[in-house]
Amino acid sequence: MLQIVKTDGKTEFELLRQLEARAGETDRQVTAAVTAILETVRAGGDKAVEDYTRRFDGVDMPLREIGREELSVLAKQCDPAIYASLQRAAESIADFHKRQVTQTWMNTLPDGSIVGQRVRGLARVGIYVPGGTAAYPSSVLMNAIPARIAGVQDIVMVTPPPKNGEFNADVMAAAYIAGVDRVFLCGGAQAVAALAYGTESIPRVDKIVGPGNIFVATAKKLVYGQVDIDMIAGPSEILVLADETADPAYLAADLMSQAEHDKMASSILLTTSAEIAEQTVAEIAKQLPTLSRREIIETSLADYGAILVCRDMDEAVDFANRLAPEHLEVMCEDPLEYIGKLDNAGSVFLGKYAPEPLGDYYAGPNHVLPTGGTARFYSPLSVDSFVKKSGFVYYNRTALEQAADDVIRIAEAEGLTAHANSIKVRF
Repeated sequence: MLQIVKTDGKTEFELLRQLEARAGETDRQVTAAVTAILETVRAGGDKAVEDYTRRFDGVDMPLREIGREELSVLAKQCDPAIYASLQRAAESIADFHKRQVTQTWMNTLPDGSIVGQRVRGLARVGIYVPGGTAAYPSSVLMNAIPARIAGVQDIVMVTPPPKNGEFNADVMAAAYIAGVDRVFLCGGAQAVAALAYGTESIPRVDKIVGPGNIFVATAKKLVYGQVDIDMIAGPSEILVLADETADPAYLAADLMSQAEHDKMASSILLTTSAEIAEQTVAEIAKQLPTLSRREIIETSLADYGAILVCRDMDEAVDFANRLAPEHLEVMCEDPLEYIGKLDNAGSVFLGKYAPEPLGDYYAGPNHVLPTGGTARFYSPLSVDSFVKKSGFVYYNRTALEQAADDVIRIAEAEGLTAHANSIKVRF
């Protein structure tokens, strides 16, 4: 069960080191296997993808494409109530991400020179969607909607073919709602390879996003450079800040909601109240028997969970910034007070009525977030993730003449005389 630790300036940082080490390095055998798959698909195209689909997914079928028209038919198989919920979630997600859009700009200076920046969406993006029990329609919305808002011209989704011939209607509905253009039925590292290099049927993309198992994550890591990727995602995590006003039942529920993702998921509570800490442990014991993923939750909490009783909220905030969690909940009397103090977090949830699952599915901010402490320098998936920017410059003769001496002087200081000459020959 969840251990309770009083902070002493040492014990809490031993926990931090344990969390930092939990992901470890990618297994060499996995890397070797994935490298072989990538090379085979790059050389063999569709046939190689079909061979791996037969071998790994147990489905013997030609590579199949689903266009918008068929996608609309499959989407109608979704339960109407779930479809309506997905639509409302999509509206919230779209409204949030539309506010992230940046425009091309241009500035004309008094001497007639012009500088500016052109912003445009990537041409084509690939979205990986896991199959089976790990198929999450919410991730389809979170990946495809900002890409569409960014102006991506072609959104291609890959997902493993159904073994029983029955599609996941929720995933197909989410793809249709979010504006996915076409779906190819293939999964695993071979699908990542197909998106990165292109095959006879699957077009090469500019960026690959979306969650997957260790083989998919390793494949994305290895093709980075050929294409862009969203991030190297590690085990999921939540950190909760709580003062003496927090409700232990809410704290317990939220810690377990994250722990059920994975046995390596991390759920940590920082509180200034020893009483709240004890009551939260009791609430976990009370709520746990009712949950379907009890074994996963128990393992996750025992191995990577903890309750730290801090000396004051300043210490708790400092530790939160040091940990830089994927999800950060603030269960304090005045949660808005902490917005400007919490600098390192993927997404912040303020108050007792903003639990982390609200962000997973509905509120609007993206749930594709940096993990493993990378929130110190990395941001959530956003519209900016799907655009590219180019600067542009126009100078007339007079403007260049005014800048010439400075440019020549800097170029010669760097020993780049050809650079300097490029300016000199114009005068």
